[in-house]
Amino acid sequence: MIITSFKSNKFPNYRLSIAPMMDYTDRHFRVLMRQITKKSLLYTEMIVAQALHYSKNRNKLLDFDEIEHPISIQLGGDNPNLLAEAAQMAEDWGYDEINLNIGCPSPKVKSGNFGACLMGKPKIVASCLEKMKKSCNIPITVKHRLGIDNLDNDDYLMQFVDSCSIAGADRFIIHARKAWLNGLNPKENRTIPPLQYERVQKLKNERPELIIELNGGLNTINECIKTLKIFDGAMVGRAAYSHPYIWTKIDSMIYEQTEENLSRSKIIKKIIPFAQKHLDNDGRLWNIAKHILNLIETIPNAKILRQELSEKCQNSKSDVSILKKIAQQLEDAGH
Repeated sequence: MIITSFKSNKFPNYRLSIAPMMDYTDRHFRVLMRQITKKSLLYTEMIVAQALHYSKNRNKLLDFDEIEHPISIQLGGDNPNLLAEAAQMAEDWGYDEINLNIGCPSPKVKSGNFGACLMGKPKIVASCLEKMKKSCNIPITVKHRLGIDNLDNDDYLMQFVDSCSIAGADRFIIHARKAWLNGLNPKENRTIPPLQYERVQKLKNERPELIIELNGGLNTINECIKTLKIFDGAMVGRAAYSHPYIWTKIDSMIYEQTEENLSRSKIIKKIIPFAQKHLDNDGRLWNIAKHILNLIETIPNAKILRQELSEKCQNSKSDVSILKKIAQQLEDAGH
């Protein structure tokens, strides 16, 4: 693939980022979000370093479209050598950043000895970061929780962050909740442990030289703007996936870009060439259309349009004509 680098002309791309989410932030969703914001940092789903090492089809795991820049790849693992190898691959592939997942609390991830459970093993995390930093020349960031289980106090959080910083971490994305590795499933871990923004703010106050990005519970652009008065960056997740259209003013409100009139119909029309390319490579239209569904909400006949899109795009023989039809219906209705 052709490698290009994204360079922000004023604001760093981490000012607003779209969180990595398994089964959601695939390349098709990222292309959708790139029509909505040209500046925000996008993330891949988590890719396990061990899977990359043994894969015979790394293109499937690593490829992305040039339009997706700026883009960060999220890696999972606990083996410093495998993570260093994966980091080198990521740089060679043209990614702008690499993120190490120390936040996922799922039992499957825990059984592999990576994700949030590594908050209890700071020496292993530091060793991984040191190896990754030596293997590539792009930023290495860490996404983590406030704590896990009984390792959950401000002193431990600061010690963990300090250890990662000394090892070379360039930025910290902190989900402002602890994670219970025993007793809560991943969905419950996103909602039951209370948000504690004040603890992240305390860390920022005591380590002002560190770049700290807040994650968790941010649902609107205005909430992100308030966050940016305290922290260096704001990360949104499911609020962006479930309600993509409310984020169309990111570039104008956060990055001070000239505002573009982005209607729903215009966004879908911009996606059609990527959908056709995907079909030409033996892909299915539903891979892309399932992400477009959430774009069609809070307007008259939204339910009918979503139903039509869903039913017709799940047909293995469907083509981009249905996207053109839906886009035209939206345009005719002033959307």
